[in-house]
Amino acid sequence: MAKQIESGALTRLIEAIFRRAGSEEKEAQEIASHLVDANLMGHDSHGVARVIRYVQYMQDGNLLANASLTVTMETDSLAVADGNFGFGQSLGGAAVVLGVEKAQKSGVSLIALRNCGHLGRIGAWAEQAAEQGIVSMHLVNTSGLGMKVAPFGGTDARLSTNPIAIGVPRADGPPVIFDAATAFIAEGKVFVANNKGVEVPEGSLMDNQGRPTRDPAALYADPPGAITAFGLHKGSGLCFMIDLLAGALSGGGCTAPGVTRLANNMLSVYIDPSSFADQAYLAQETERFMEWVKGSPPATPGGEILLPGDPERATAAARRTDGVPLDDTTWNSIIEAAQMVGLNQSEIGQLTE
Repeated sequence: MAKQIESGALTRLIEAIFRRAGSEEKEAQEIASHLVDANLMGHDSHGVARVIRYVQYMQDGNLLANASLTVTMETDSLAVADGNFGFGQSLGGAAVVLGVEKAQKSGVSLIALRNCGHLGRIGAWAEQAAEQGIVSMHLVNTSGLGMKVAPFGGTDARLSTNPIAIGVPRADGPPVIFDAATAFIAEGKVFVANNKGVEVPEGSLMDNQGRPTRDPAALYADPPGAITAFGLHKGSGLCFMIDLLAGALSGGGCTAPGVTRLANNMLSVYIDPSSFADQAYLAQETERFMEWVKGSPPATPGGEILLPGDPERATAAARRTDGVPLDDTTWNSIIEAAQMVGLNQSEIGQLTE
């Protein structure tokens, strides 16, 4: 049964968990804010359901607190940065700062981030760049520990979910943010569905015999099932190319078997639009195009054409008012993580009051 948790209280609890686990205050705040924001936006797959996994990774020595970026190659417009297996919620933001600064000086920049902990909701990095007036695109792959996706025509997992996010700022109004996995469904969404005991969409999963299934538990069977790519061969091809660009080009590596440590690699392009187009024209053309697309007659009476980022903003507005819905399994896993790092029931209660 779902419960509604006020976002501020949830943030305090998650921050306390990671501070007790070993993160310094700033890092714990970044982790908590990023995870809760993902829930607020409706991306529960990249939100607080991840807490128990992160704590386990830390205790296993596979995710390191308070790591910083090591820039291994740098020019005015390029950089390769190593995350040293630290938290993606902190290091991803640091990589964006680097990319934005270079784009503001050079017009365009390219940043390769490798060996980073789970980067969470990738749209957050596009939003961060857009807040500075910078267009950005982010391609992300995962080590073999995230190998959950079958290539088109195959029956076992050989790829990761490999998301892509693109952000375009607007002169007036919120930015346009596209953020999607190249898999039919993000692995985290299967994880959340399994926690809730609900089925996943038809066509999104196959069991370990290559048969279509809607049972999320099939993905975690022994041997495991696999997620399908979206759009048949098109999504599979895009997923493959993202693995090459984010993995091989960054030096962090493509999806591979036998990996026991989860790591993300991210290739990001940053563009200062003032270097390319008249700002008045850019703003006017962006708004004109948005209105043109939104003016399409809706397929259902009373429906609305939503642009990238619209569903997330609507969900966030509702959840800031009503609270973040969490199923019992997810909530219990957060309490378990809190207890794993030494928080007692009294402390948990005080944090969530």
